[in-house]
Amino acid sequence: MRVQSLTLAAAGAALLAPATLPAPTVSFAAPGSRHRITATDLLARVRDCDQVSKGRYRSDADTAATVPVCGTSRAVFWKADLDIDCDGRPTAHCNRGADPSFSAATAYQQSNGRQLNAEKLPYVVVPAPSGRWNHWASGVRGGAVAAVIYKDRVQYAVVGDTGPRDIIGEASYATAKALGVDPDPLVGGVPSGVTYIVFKDSGVDPIEDRAEAEAEGERLAEEFVEGG
Repeated sequence: MRVQSLTLAAAGAALLAPATLPAPTVSFAAPGSRHRITATDLLARVRDCDQVSKGRYRSDADTAATVPVCGTSRAVFWKADLDIDCDGRPTAHCNRGADPSFSAATAYQQSNGRQLNAEKLPYVVVPAPSGRWNHWASGVRGGAVAAVIYKDRVQYAVVGDTGPRDIIGEASYATAKALGVDPDPLVGGVPSGVTYIVFKDSGVDPIEDRAEAEAEGERLAEEFVEGG
């Protein structure tokens, strides 16, 4: 939070009377850092790309295919934009009125059979399987744990939906909000600078357990940073 400096006179007055704090600035993300493993730690492990996809992906329908899926023994990763996925259960901010391309279904569902809640659950979207890349072959399934990094923030999420076979770089409303990114499905997101790391053969059960995704994400991230 940015706080204005006190003048000398105001500082003197502050000694005699309780200070009035300014109103907090608006932020899409929760305050404070709660992770042992930092964005810097994770990004250092994905500087180099050993490409596992047979081709590259577009970040949007009207862009060139420049994004490879890369891999290590423990994870796959890519660096792209962040488009907002609001699909799943209709909510106050994710519905057909707010998002003309809204779909009331996600590729994976909660343990009770209901669709995922994009407004509440941090999840990422992987491209549907194709000859370019099949996420199943890389040990990535619904509920797999992901670390999404933007600037100095890390948000753990699950794989919750699939998207077009040739486009990559999408995450739920809740993921964007936690990263400090505008989550509005029409005008939100960011055009670049987001890193997605999905840990192979991982999983959260039930998929909607956000606390378990955080705990498992932190554990897997620590292993990834230490051993890659």
